[in-house]
Amino acid sequence: MGSRWSSEEERQPLLGPGLGPGGASWRSREAAAALPAAVPGPGRVYGRRWLVLLLFSLLAFVQGLVWNTWGPIQNSARQAYGFSSWDIALLVLWGPIGFLPCFAFMWLLDKRGLRITVLLTSFLMVLGTGLRCIPVSDLMLKRRLIHGGQMLNGLAGPTVMNAAPFLSTTWFSADERATATAIASMLSYLGGACAFLVGPLVVPAPNGTSPLLAAESSRAHIKDRIEAVLYAEFGVVCLIFSATLAYFPPRPPLPPSVAAASQRLSYRRSVCRLLSNFRFLMIALAYAIPLGVFAGWSGVLDLILTPAHVSQVDAGWIGFWSIVGGCVVGIAMARFADFIRGMLKLILLLLFSGATLSSTWFTLTCLNSITHLPLTTVTLYASCILLGVFLNSSVPIFFELFVETVYPVPEGITCGVVTFLSNIFMGVLLFFLTFYHTELSWFNWCLPGSCLLSLLLILCFRESYDRLYLDVVVSV
Repeated sequence: MGSRWSSEEERQPLLGPGLGPGGASWRSREAAAALPAAVPGPGRVYGRRWLVLLLFSLLAFVQGLVWNTWGPIQNSARQAYGFSSWDIALLVLWGPIGFLPCFAFMWLLDKRGLRITVLLTSFLMVLGTGLRCIPVSDLMLKRRLIHGGQMLNGLAGPTVMNAAPFLSTTWFSADERATATAIASMLSYLGGACAFLVGPLVVPAPNGTSPLLAAESSRAHIKDRIEAVLYAEFGVVCLIFSATLAYFPPRPPLPPSVAAASQRLSYRRSVCRLLSNFRFLMIALAYAIPLGVFAGWSGVLDLILTPAHVSQVDAGWIGFWSIVGGCVVGIAMARFADFIRGMLKLILLLLFSGATLSSTWFTLTCLNSITHLPLTTVTLYASCILLGVFLNSSVPIFFELFVETVYPVPEGITCGVVTFLSNIFMGVLLFFLTFYHTELSWFNWCLPGSCLLSLLLILCFRESYDRLYLDVVVSV
């Protein structure tokens, strides 16, 4: 299945600068051998693709919002329900624990398609958010119901985190895929960011952490405000589930691109291919380690900033703007990648250089008694926001690079493996936090260490664009 051009010089105008001879590799021999002998011509795109993207993105948004409900209001939750530091860490830990059946969701996405998988995911979220709203007076039972609800919401994580590239390939053309992937994947992070905003603004802090609200911060009042947040989240999840049940087609009538219509490897062959591909494992670790560490760190940001005398509201705003900035920059970077193809590695190198510097700045600032760097709200805001911008914006770029590297492995399986690895690292980090939560400087040092390691792995990675070759060259 070669191109219709007889020489590299004739192909070069379509390939673009740097992607022909001497540039990045377009197609690996493994991918070329796995591609079908006959590839259908390019298809068409449908306006309804934006509605499908909207429904999936809203689902991802609410899943992230529910997952990060408790971290930003951990001081209030302690007083209202008697949560301990171990409970707060475990509530965040249910997110990565929910990824343990990740391979089952990957199989379901590969075999049954997008609609069945999304419906099951949204139903689990309905059950989880509903479980947290059951009115009981026994605080021990209430805590168990909340933990159970967070666990069910965590089970929805594999779909909302893995299916974005699958959705973009199924519904969007080649020059829109990275943008669609960015929107679908970033909305989950934006949901987590809104939890930093909604929680501290709706739920008052307990006495001693916010003097302005001390007069109204009785235990009963705090509990009522927390339950108002839980009921609101339950209502939004039910609304999204109803909309998904009414309309969420599994695929368009015609595929939008050659790559979307081409044959893919089976589930078993895909997993074997991924685990035996050294380049994929290298770039997967470059994603999984820093993003897993950062996700765990963000989930307990209030706990980390409390020793620095940062209020619950300020910690919420820091977390909010760091993730929102990452979402905006991530979508902008993905749109840039759609226009200027073959630049994914360079974009990642720039982002992780910035992430390494900003995480080092934050860590040294928190050790101001040793480094004598100014520990102010401005420096904490700046370092945290820059760190969130650089790391969160790398997610859709990584996803597109994963798919290009191992094509024709299905997108859902590819991203499922890397997000599973990311949540393993996040889970291990939060597991240690449940035992070592009195002094957190070790937690902060994990950030620059993981970013530097990722930067070195990306630098050594040899990029290729197997799927893009099929769409840009073969379809012409």
